[in-house]
Amino acid sequence: MIKRVFSAGGIVLRLRSGSTVLRLRSGSTIGKGKSEWEVLVTQHSGHKGWDFPKGHIETGETSEQAALREVEEETGVRARILEKVGQTQYFYFDPPSHEASEGKRQRVFKTVTFFLMEYISEGEATTAFEVSDKVWLPLDEVSSKLTFKDTKKLWEEAKGKIYELRFKN
Repeated sequence: MIKRVFSAGGIVLRLRSGSTVLRLRSGSTIGKGKSEWEVLVTQHSGHKGWDFPKGHIETGETSEQAALREVEEETGVRARILEKVGQTQYFYFDPPSHEASEGKRQRVFKTVTFFLMEYISEGEATTAFEVSDKVWLPLDEVSSKLTFKDTKKLWEEAKGKIYELRFKN
Protein backbone atom coordinates (compact mmCIF):
# COMPACT_ATOMS: atom_id res chain seq x y z
CA MET A 1 0.00 0.00 0.00
CA ILE A 2 1.22 3.49 -0.87
CA LYS A 3 1.34 6.05 1.91
CA ARG A 4 0.37 9.68 1.11
CA VAL A 5 2.04 12.65 2.77
CA PHE A 6 1.54 16.38 2.40
CA SER A 7 4.13 19.10 2.82
CA ALA A 8 4.48 22.81 2.17
CA GLY A 9 7.32 25.15 1.36
CA GLY A 10 8.32 28.60 0.29
CA ILE A 11 10.00 30.39 -2.56
CA VAL A 12 11.35 33.38 -0.66
CA LEU A 13 12.16 36.65 -2.45
CA ARG A 14 14.26 39.47 -1.10
CA LEU A 15 15.82 42.59 -2.55
CA ARG A 16 19.58 42.87 -2.66
CA SER A 17 20.82 45.65 -0.45
CA GLY A 18 20.79 49.03 -2.15
CA SER A 19 18.07 48.04 -4.65
CA THR A 20 15.38 50.48 -5.76
CA VAL A 21 11.88 49.36 -4.76
CA LEU A 22 8.25 49.86 -5.72
CA ARG A 23 5.54 49.69 -3.06
CA LEU A 24 2.56 47.56 -4.11
CA ARG A 25 -1.02 48.20 -3.02
CA SER A 26 -0.67 45.24 -0.67
CA GLY A 27 2.15 47.08 1.11
CA SER A 28 4.81 44.77 -0.30
CA THR A 29 7.96 46.15 -1.84
CA ILE A 30 9.17 44.77 -5.16
CA GLY A 31 12.40 45.59 -6.98
CA LYS A 32 12.23 47.49 -10.24
CA GLY A 33 14.64 45.23 -12.09
CA LYS A 34 14.78 41.43 -12.01
CA SER A 35 18.53 41.52 -11.37
CA GLU A 36 17.83 43.23 -8.02
CA TRP A 37 15.94 40.24 -6.61
CA GLU A 38 17.30 37.16 -4.88
CA VAL A 39 15.68 33.81 -4.10
CA LEU A 40 16.50 31.47 -1.22
CA VAL A 41 17.62 27.95 -2.21
CA THR A 42 18.64 25.22 0.24
CA GLN A 43 20.72 22.05 0.06
CA HIS A 44 19.28 19.00 1.83
CA SER A 45 21.73 17.47 4.29
CA GLY A 46 20.75 13.89 3.38
CA HIS A 47 20.52 13.55 -0.40
CA LYS A 48 22.46 16.80 -1.09
CA GLY A 49 19.92 18.04 -3.64
CA TRP A 50 19.19 21.77 -4.02
CA ASP A 51 15.55 22.79 -3.56
CA PHE A 52 13.32 25.37 -1.93
CA PRO A 53 12.81 24.97 1.84
CA LYS A 54 9.87 22.71 2.67
CA GLY A 55 8.54 20.21 5.18
CA HIS A 56 5.59 18.27 6.58
CA ILE A 57 2.26 19.77 7.54
CA GLU A 58 1.54 19.13 11.21
CA THR A 59 -1.90 18.10 12.51
CA GLY A 60 -4.21 21.12 12.69
CA GLU A 61 -1.90 23.26 10.57
CA THR A 62 -2.79 24.82 7.21
CA SER A 63 -0.40 24.51 4.28
CA GLU A 64 0.33 28.24 4.61
CA GLN A 65 1.22 27.91 8.30
CA ALA A 66 3.41 24.88 7.59
CA ALA A 67 5.24 26.65 4.76
CA LEU A 68 6.05 29.67 6.94
CA ARG A 69 7.12 27.46 9.86
CA GLU A 70 9.32 25.20 7.72
CA VAL A 71 11.08 28.11 6.02
CA GLU A 72 11.86 29.65 9.40
CA GLU A 73 12.88 26.36 11.08
CA GLU A 74 15.18 25.26 8.25
CA THR A 75 16.74 28.61 7.34
CA GLY A 76 16.02 31.12 10.10
CA VAL A 77 14.22 33.31 7.55
CA ARG A 78 10.93 34.94 8.55
CA ALA A 79 8.69 35.69 5.60
CA ARG A 80 5.11 36.44 4.66
CA ILE A 81 3.10 34.74 1.94
CA LEU A 82 2.35 36.67 -1.24
CA GLU A 83 0.45 33.91 -3.05
CA LYS A 84 0.31 30.21 -3.86
CA VAL A 85 2.59 29.10 -6.69
CA GLY A 86 1.65 25.45 -7.22
CA GLN A 87 2.52 21.89 -6.25
CA THR A 88 5.11 19.24 -6.89
CA GLN A 89 4.32 15.53 -6.55
CA TYR A 90 6.68 12.59 -6.41
CA PHE A 91 7.31 9.10 -5.03
CA TYR A 92 10.06 8.09 -2.64
CA PHE A 93 10.84 5.22 -0.29
CA ASP A 94 10.77 5.51 3.51
CA PRO A 95 13.15 4.85 5.07
CA PRO A 96 15.85 5.45 2.43
CA SER A 97 17.71 2.37 1.18
CA HIS A 98 20.82 3.11 3.24
CA GLU A 99 18.73 2.94 6.45
CA ALA A 100 16.66 -0.25 5.95
CA SER A 101 16.49 -3.51 4.09
CA GLU A 102 14.32 -3.61 0.94
CA GLY A 103 11.50 -5.51 2.67
CA LYS A 104 11.04 -2.84 5.33
CA ARG A 105 10.73 0.12 2.97
CA GLN A 106 7.40 1.76 2.18
CA ARG A 107 6.55 3.61 -1.02
CA VAL A 108 5.35 7.16 -0.30
CA PHE A 109 3.53 9.59 -2.60
CA LYS A 110 4.31 13.16 -1.54
CA THR A 111 2.51 16.37 -2.52
CA VAL A 112 4.23 19.66 -1.70
CA THR A 113 2.38 22.98 -1.96
CA PHE A 114 4.65 25.97 -2.52
CA PHE A 115 4.01 29.63 -1.80
CA LEU A 116 5.75 32.73 -3.07
CA MET A 117 7.00 34.61 -0.01
CA GLU A 118 8.43 38.00 0.81
CA TYR A 119 11.48 38.14 3.09
CA ILE A 120 10.98 39.91 6.43
CA SER A 121 14.04 39.14 8.54
CA GLU A 122 16.60 36.46 9.37
CA GLY A 123 17.58 34.73 12.60
CA GLU A 124 18.86 31.30 13.63
CA ALA A 125 17.54 28.11 12.04
CA THR A 126 16.11 25.68 14.62
CA THR A 127 16.29 22.53 12.47
CA ALA A 128 19.51 23.32 10.65
CA PHE A 129 20.41 19.62 10.60
CA GLU A 130 17.98 19.20 7.67
CA VAL A 131 19.78 21.82 5.57
CA SER A 132 23.51 21.64 4.91
CA ASP A 133 23.69 24.94 3.00
CA LYS A 134 21.56 27.87 1.90
CA VAL A 135 22.21 30.52 -0.72
CA TRP A 136 20.49 33.65 -2.01
CA LEU A 137 20.63 33.64 -5.82
CA PRO A 138 19.70 36.18 -8.51
CA LEU A 139 16.58 35.09 -10.42
CA ASP A 140 18.55 34.07 -13.51
CA GLU A 141 20.75 31.64 -11.51
CA VAL A 142 18.04 29.76 -9.60
CA SER A 143 17.10 27.17 -12.24
CA SER A 144 20.68 26.02 -12.80
CA LYS A 145 21.14 25.47 -9.04
CA LEU A 146 17.95 23.43 -8.53
CA THR A 147 18.48 19.66 -8.62
CA PHE A 148 15.03 18.29 -9.44
CA LYS A 149 13.12 18.60 -12.71
CA ASP A 150 9.75 19.17 -11.02
CA THR A 151 11.20 21.97 -8.88
CA LYS A 152 12.67 23.63 -11.98
CA LYS A 153 9.21 23.53 -13.58
CA LEU A 154 7.69 25.03 -10.43
CA TRP A 155 10.34 27.77 -10.52
CA GLU A 156 9.21 28.72 -14.04
CA GLU A 157 5.64 29.12 -12.70
CA ALA A 158 6.96 31.22 -9.80
CA LYS A 159 8.88 33.53 -12.15
CA GLY A 160 5.62 34.23 -14.00
CA LYS A 161 3.92 35.14 -10.72
CA ILE A 162 6.84 37.39 -9.75
CA TYR A 163 6.49 39.20 -13.07
CA GLU A 164 2.71 39.56 -12.52
CA LEU A 165 3.25 40.98 -9.01
CA ARG A 166 5.73 43.49 -10.35
CA PHE A 167 3.27 44.89 -12.88
CA LYS A 168 0.02 44.53 -10.90
CA ASN A 169 -0.22 48.23 -10.12
